[in-house]
Amino acid sequence: MVKVVIIGSGNVAQHLIAAFQNAKIQGSEIELVQVYSRQTESVSYLIDLKQITNDLDTLAEADLYIICVSDDVIAALSSQLPFKNRLVVHTSGSVSLNVLNENNRKGVFYPLQTFTKNKPVDFKIIPICLESENAFDYQLLDKVAKSISEKVFAINSEQRKALHVSAVFVNNFTNHLYQIGQEICQEHQVPFEILKPLIAETANKIMILSPEEAQTGPAKRNDTATIEAHEAFLSQANHLNIYKTLTQSILKNGKKL
Repeated sequence: MVKVVIIGSGNVAQHLIAAFQNAKIQGSEIELVQVYSRQTESVSYLIDLKQITNDLDTLAEADLYIICVSDDVIAALSSQLPFKNRLVVHTSGSVSLNVLNENNRKGVFYPLQTFTKNKPVDFKIIPICLESENAFDYQLLDKVAKSISEKVFAINSEQRKALHVSAVFVNNFTNHLYQIGQEICQEHQVPFEILKPLIAETANKIMILSPEEAQTGPAKRNDTATIEAHEAFLSQANHLNIYKTLTQSILKNGKKL
């Protein structure tokens, strides 16, 4: 039995706890033995109170310690761990493996997904990107990852940075554009609901086409009359600036073809 301790209680931690608990029900050989949380009540609905600690000095002995905290406190927290030569990993997409303290063996266990509290996800389809300092530790991480996901990848720190930046474009920036679309609809008393089938179809197309092949719209067609009409219509300067920036990017991409 591989024993795991999760250190943290935020979005990623809570989803990982749920995933490991679900895997245990299904007969997994991975056992989540303890969770460290400064506020025990934040994870008590997911795991027995006896398995929660708010004191790093009482961390259980385990094969793997997964740090799930904000990027800016990973280094400090890893230096406070009261043991040596154990496998300690973080779950960040943008932080190097090397920020972890030298007292322990280092690794990364990065689930690439957007997590929101109380919004369940199917962990089986979530890519988990792994990195370690040696092959033995990688084998352990691989076994743990495959207990909760069917998509596991060996990704080094530089590649993970590229993935994280790409994820900001395809997820965070895209969601912000949804917000702008909603604001424009609200400004003109149009239900945002009308756009949802379009949003779904756009996302679905990427499953079978490249983004370049799936691109449509006035900029793709170099339809200057429609572009100028849209620019004249937009009343908010921020919306107009974003429209112009993205339009120019699509136009430049078309010229490269």
